[in-house]
Amino acid sequence: MTTTIQPDPTAIGGVPKAPLAFLPDPARLFATRAARLEFLAGSGSNLGPYLRFLAGLAALQARLAGDLPKVTGVSADRIRLARESRMPPIDRPRLAADPDLHDVLDRVLAEAAGLDMPEPARLALSAVTAAPLADRHWLLENILTDQVPQDSVAPHLFAAVAVQLHLSRLAATLDAKQLVPIRAGVCPSCGGRPATSSVIGLGGLDGVRYAACACCQTQWNEVRLTCLCCGSTKGISYRSVETIEATVRAEVCSECDSWVKILYQNRNHSLEPLADDVASLGLDLMMAETDKRRGGFNPFLTGY
Repeated sequence: MTTTIQPDPTAIGGVPKAPLAFLPDPARLFATRAARLEFLAGSGSNLGPYLRFLAGLAALQARLAGDLPKVTGVSADRIRLARESRMPPIDRPRLAADPDLHDVLDRVLAEAAGLDMPEPARLALSAVTAAPLADRHWLLENILTDQVPQDSVAPHLFAAVAVQLHLSRLAATLDAKQLVPIRAGVCPSCGGRPATSSVIGLGGLDGVRYAACACCQTQWNEVRLTCLCCGSTKGISYRSVETIEATVRAEVCSECDSWVKILYQNRNHSLEPLADDVASLGLDLMMAETDKRRGGFNPFLTGY
């Protein structure tokens, strides 16, 4: 059943006193994601094997978050420049050549070898492990620019795991109070695109929306009924494959013909921004039959 819902105009404006951003606690975040993916894998979904594989990768990220050497944080000069210029403090374009990120990728590849995984993923793991530096740089650069070529999805998956781990550890060193809003749909920590956004209850505040960065895992406040792709507040509607009470919907913008999933964590506290994005693949398949393009970036959904 397809449901199209028109928004409530009274929700515009959100809650002005909501914090701009919540920075990740990498070990806790990835452990929570792993548990959610494991639960979703056992819920009878046809995606069970893939979700269980992703759960293993998230658990790997949680372990490495505590085992890797302490990451060097963003310099005070860079943070000051970012605030003055209204740009994110994490300089993503330069990270593809960062030896620290390549070291993280090495650890991810070594640890992932012990996981159960589909044969195509096993072959991709072997290929990335044997790949020269230039090829690895290309993989990391694509993830850092929020794009994955359709013909090489599997190798990019392991690069994405490393990027998420490294950038979340970098983001964790920041001071959320020093961040500044960039523009709609742009992470204030690293400049990345959101995977999804979530409506949450925050203390005494209900109905606050936070977008979740697909790379550094920062969550930042976004005004409700605003397109996360073009910033428009016009022509926003919602679609779902369930009933009117659906907790995962597509927020559709008729101005730029794009859509991004919105999760209602205030109705189901178990929802996790990236895990439930993958688990709600049916919504992607439904939206693929429309003329709208997916605006949320999730490297674990590329190819579907």
